[in-house]
Amino acid sequence: MTKTSYPIGILFSTTGSYGTVGRTMLHGALMACREVNEDPGSGVILEPTIADPASQLVDYADKAKAMLDQGIRHVVGCYTSSSRKEVIPLFEKRDALLWYPTHYEGFESSANVVYTGTAPNHHMAPMIDHLVSNYGRRAFCVGSNYIWGWESNRVLREDLTQRGGQVLSERFLPVGDTDFSAIIEAIFETRPDFVFNALIGVSSYAFFRQFRAACEERGIDQKTRFPVASCNLSEPELHEIGAEAVDGHISSSVYFASIDTPMNRAFVETYNASYPEGPAVSAEAESAYLAVRFLALGLKKAGTEEARAVLAATRGQSIDAPQGRVTIDPETMHSFLTPRIGRSRKDFQFDILVEAACPVRPDPYLVRAAPSLETVSRRPQLRVI
Repeated sequence: MTKTSYPIGILFSTTGSYGTVGRTMLHGALMACREVNEDPGSGVILEPTIADPASQLVDYADKAKAMLDQGIRHVVGCYTSSSRKEVIPLFEKRDALLWYPTHYEGFESSANVVYTGTAPNHHMAPMIDHLVSNYGRRAFCVGSNYIWGWESNRVLREDLTQRGGQVLSERFLPVGDTDFSAIIEAIFETRPDFVFNALIGVSSYAFFRQFRAACEERGIDQKTRFPVASCNLSEPELHEIGAEAVDGHISSSVYFASIDTPMNRAFVETYNASYPEGPAVSAEAESAYLAVRFLALGLKKAGTEEARAVLAATRGQSIDAPQGRVTIDPETMHSFLTPRIGRSRKDFQFDILVEAACPVRPDPYLVRAAPSLETVSRRPQLRVI
């Protein structure tokens, strides 16, 4: 089969405060590029141009613009919601496509974005169900001071309120801040049933270490008395937290490296062989991998890199992925994904506690998950494993 070459952009912060996650995403994207290029039946050759905004919001737009100025029509990239919103106007103006491979807070729809990461009904709704069922209805929220933290806490607060629960306090710190002494004291004073963590990068890692140490000083078993739940905690970040505070944390995700299927075992083995120096494989790495694979399918079917044609060619496409079957929803251009809840272990992996029986349709605006619109039985149904 004759192959057509297409330039693509890869835009991840591989340095800076959330560089660990960015490197896993870069690795996942490059791994998919290599597989596509080596597959004689793929029909395309992907030629990546890589840029690192170094976790600086102001650099994303400039680097995205530079890619578009080179004639690149498709960019796989961005981790934070702020960076995504920073570049979307450029893609809309230039009629290019951003392939966004990250869990995010939802409440967005752009005709120039394909979302291979989780929508809020994939991570927030299952997490809240799990926390209320197992720990209680009184939450303390801590987050990074930007869109992800604000919106994640808002969804939690509204859902808990409808259940008769409450958010006792919400505290936000700038991305990269690492002094949590006052916040930890506030947690001890308010005595919540659980702590909801929407911090990112080094801020999150510092919080886990400081909170565990403060609990140990008071003779408190943090894992059972003040469990910390996140929708963005993955394996490479467990290594960043460190052995002294790594275990017992709850994470809501669609992918964990411990998924015990032949396809995922092969994926993890290939990733580890390709990047032996790490960081470890993660949900973000798998999502970036899927973004590139879907992009390749769209380019092959469209026979052109023109954004409208590739977007149309990608609608409804499916891939057998490491997490399970993934399909692009033709209505929202978000992905059908399989929700799971995991608990971190001392070996820097997750035990999968519950998982959905099948992929769940994306609901970025939570209109189907809202109790006032649909019955609770329409929420993602998780099973204990």
